[in-house]
Amino acid sequence: MATKCDLCGRGSSKDASRSHSNIKTIRRQYLNLQAKKINGQSRHVCAKCIKTLAKKKK
Repeated sequence: MATKCDLCGRGSSKDASRSHSNIKTIRRQYLNLQAKKINGQSRHVCAKCIKTLAKKKK
């Protein structure tokens, strides 16, 4: 599965989950990627770009 948006190039970012004893564990925050057809090609696009494309069409 893709981990970057094909339009804007945004990727996952690091985040820390903290336990009750405040021990930090690094984890990934992934984008909300959707498979979308743009100009007849299937692309993996983030939800933010989908919203932007819908705005530009109006």
